[in-house]
Amino acid sequence: MKTKLPLFLFCAILVSACKKKVEKEEVKYSTIELATMQYDSAYNNVVSHIDSKKFIPRTTKNDTLRLVGAYDWTSGFYPGTLWNLYALTKNQKWKDRASLYTEKLDTIQYWEGNHDVGFMIECSYGNGLKYMNSFQYDSVIVQTARSLSKRFKPNAGVIQSWEWSKKWDCPVIIDNMMNLELLFHATRITGDSTFYNIATTHANTTIKNHFREDNSSYHVVDYNKETGEIIQKNTHQGLSDDSAWSRGQAWGLYGYTLCFRETKDQAYLDQANKIAAFIKNHPNLPEDKVPYWDYNAPAGEETPRDASAAAIAASALYELSQFVEGEMKTEYINFANQIVESLSAPKYLAEIGSNGGFILKHSVGSKPHGVEVDVPLNYADYYFLEALIRKDKLN
Repeated sequence: MKTKLPLFLFCAILVSACKKKVEKEEVKYSTIELATMQYDSAYNNVVSHIDSKKFIPRTTKNDTLRLVGAYDWTSGFYPGTLWNLYALTKNQKWKDRASLYTEKLDTIQYWEGNHDVGFMIECSYGNGLKYMNSFQYDSVIVQTARSLSKRFKPNAGVIQSWEWSKKWDCPVIIDNMMNLELLFHATRITGDSTFYNIATTHANTTIKNHFREDNSSYHVVDYNKETGEIIQKNTHQGLSDDSAWSRGQAWGLYGYTLCFRETKDQAYLDQANKIAAFIKNHPNLPEDKVPYWDYNAPAGEETPRDASAAAIAASALYELSQFVEGEMKTEYINFANQIVESLSAPKYLAEIGSNGGFILKHSVGSKPHGVEVDVPLNYADYYFLEALIRKDKLN
């Protein structure tokens, strides 16, 4: 005869088994919930540095949070990310924190020594103006645009990027397309077409000189600032002078998309479509759509990916999808969705309490210089959250 377990013992075993199953199950959070928990968990540590020279979280180094000052080119991304968290949650604490960090950058508006003031101020003050009316914020945008305009070289038709090396006379990097948004914004505020004309002149010169036949972009084009003659075309952060640095391709895609948004010039839409096709159809693009740090880098498990390039591209693709129709529109949305889905998976999305409080893992700053390789970066988080905002608006 079969032995029967007493009912109380059977129940005890069943309860124990269920308890163990529950303990093994992980609590599931949405990507947005995880993002807020990451930035919330790190905030007290970050804000303790608010009155220091270095107070903006940029990345991690040896698993330690690395802070930078107001004049670092990435300083606008942290307050911008806080604004993006406010947009996604409507929780007042994110608006308060975003305002605090935004207004710590107010002296940047007078800085004429860097083309990246567009990143720094548009991502902070410019984002703030989406959620509040502020004459003070308007005035910062306009003054920063005046400062950026001082870098315009009319004979060459470009805004100069760098002065720190004698290697170049008047270098222009593809990243500079992103700083044009500030000039367009200043035109909307003031009605002064001077800013607009500088932006479109730079964009037109860049279309003419920065792109190859396959629609990939050089990183750096060096001009004679007096004649506009091209001296050399090379790279600073890519694999080689002839390679397609991944983040640079994303900057170009995003830059020409925003130029079309602001001008409705078909040439800019055409250029954005060409860059999107280059990225989407590149034979070296991994299956998960998160590129290697350079499209010409050897494909392999050990080759670093660049989540920041993927996030920038996804955000740009969502916006670009609104300017086209039919199959192309669907194609861009689906491509962006694939990128976001990959970035939202455990391979790239940090576990709560890890990664220095950043959201995304596996980004690359400058591989040739051995700087910020396979680390979190504040601009990866910024554009990832912006992509989520744009994705949500499509639904």
